[in-house]
Amino acid sequence: MTRKWGWELTGRFRNFAGSAILGMGLCLGSAQADDQVRELSFQNGLIAQADIQLSQVEDEGNDPLESVNRAIFSFNEGVQQVILRPVVDVYNSTVPATGRRAIKNMFNNLSTPIILANDLLQFEFERALVTFMRGFINTFFGMAGMADMAGEMGFERHKEDFGQTLAVWGVGEGFYVVLPILGPSNPRDAIGRLLVDSYFDPLGYYLDNVDADEVDLALDVVDGLLEYADVVEDLDQIRKTSVDYYAAIRSLYRQKRRAEISNGQNLDLPPIPDLAPEFRSGLTPGGELDSSFAKLEQTVQ
Repeated sequence: MTRKWGWELTGRFRNFAGSAILGMGLCLGSAQADDQVRELSFQNGLIAQADIQLSQVEDEGNDPLESVNRAIFSFNEGVQQVILRPVVDVYNSTVPATGRRAIKNMFNNLSTPIILANDLLQFEFERALVTFMRGFINTFFGMAGMADMAGEMGFERHKEDFGQTLAVWGVGEGFYVVLPILGPSNPRDAIGRLLVDSYFDPLGYYLDNVDADEVDLALDVVDGLLEYADVVEDLDQIRKTSVDYYAAIRSLYRQKRRAEISNGQNLDLPPIPDLAPEFRSGLTPGGELDSSFAKLEQTVQ
């Protein structure tokens, strides 16, 4: 998540991101041809039953890279099933729910500076105050964030990133793209989250200054695994009930981002889980993970 790792996007991810995101940029603006999700029911915040029927609409203006995106989507599915799924299954089955929530709360607390910076950039000063109070209370009175005391006091958590900030400033989402490992995105969100948000992270600066890149990498990997562990069962349900799993994820991602950008306004669906593990950095060239992904890609092909 630091500046250094944020720019070291390696292997196939760097090549793809450089050509598809920076090269093509935001040239397609904010095309609005949406997939329609007709039925989606939740129980206690998780998907209990989902019957997703997609009405396929000609969507070339928003997903011109669909054939490439589907290939990367299949690769990501292979990585999740072979590497991520076994890890999170063990984690979810061995760590009690209370412990998992405490760990997740701690990592959420680490993202407070990024959220606060984007609140201020969006001139959302009331939300910025809430974010500041959450960080202060949970850091000093909530065991470094493991206990969400601020939430119990009425300071509810929200997410902000620079992709949302760009949208508030009027930048369109551009074309839909699936990033290796990271999953659904678009040029605006990818540039904001991968290349800008790390500059708002004081912990990242500190780890850079003390040459603790391994610690930074470990935090990013664990954060991604925690994100995936939270939604793995929901994703399984969507996969089982959707006519086209790729199209369902595309539609859910775009609706989720619109809800986040509007601060939850005009949302006619229940909350949608964050569908992409957030490995914001941490894939070093020639590293063990990089070589493993290369082997998986050959298997998928």
